Amino acid sequence: MKEIEEPFEEEQIGSSAMAYKRNPMREERICGLARFVMSLESSAAQTVATQWFERTLDDSANRRLTLPQAFLAIDAILTLYQNIASGLVVYPRVIAQHLDAELPFMASENILMAAVAGGGDRQELHERIRRHSLAAAAVVKQQGGRNDLLDRLRQDPAFAGSDFHSAIDPARFVGRAPEQVDEFLSEIVAPLRAKYAGALAGEVDVKV
Repeated sequence: MKEIEEPFEEEQIGSSAMAYKRNPMREERICGLARFVMSLESSAAQTVATQWFERTLDDSANRRLTLPQAFLAIDAILTLYQNIASGLVVYPRVIAQHLDAELPFMASENILMAAVAGGGDRQELHERIRRHSLAAAAVVKQQGGRNDLLDRLRQDPAFAGSDFHSAIDPARFVGRAPEQVDEFLSEIVAPLRAKYAGALAGEVDVKV
């Protein structure tokens, strides 16, 4: 999608085969390490199931492997995650391009309701939007063209009084997401960052 990506170093090689690629190496490492940590659970479960915490050697031998390996792997995951989060790259113009391509379809219900509120017949308006949507989708899928649904609706006399600008405002489709993010940052993230400020103070060194 090219909307967001992890940090990429100037001399970093994304792929040894395809030079243009920017493989998310940090995230791939996180995935591999997380898979390893999850696999340790079965070893611990089998140990508990067979020896009931009797502190025999089959217990301690397993603990000496699984416990330190789990903590070391999780520490590596958190180090990589901190590195990614601190250098995350977002491409707003690409996001805007994708919104421009898909939002007209998503906004069709808002456009319909606005037109009905303006006195239009719902069934007739629904059918008009359906036909225009299918035609616009055909342009996108069969010709590789841009989504021209809004242009088609603007030219349709049945939607002459519709406020298209308001109907396709992206802010109308995110619900409480902004408030939820603010609440999460203030109520969950901020206290944790304050508690572990010392651990977060230093720079994270990740070799790629």
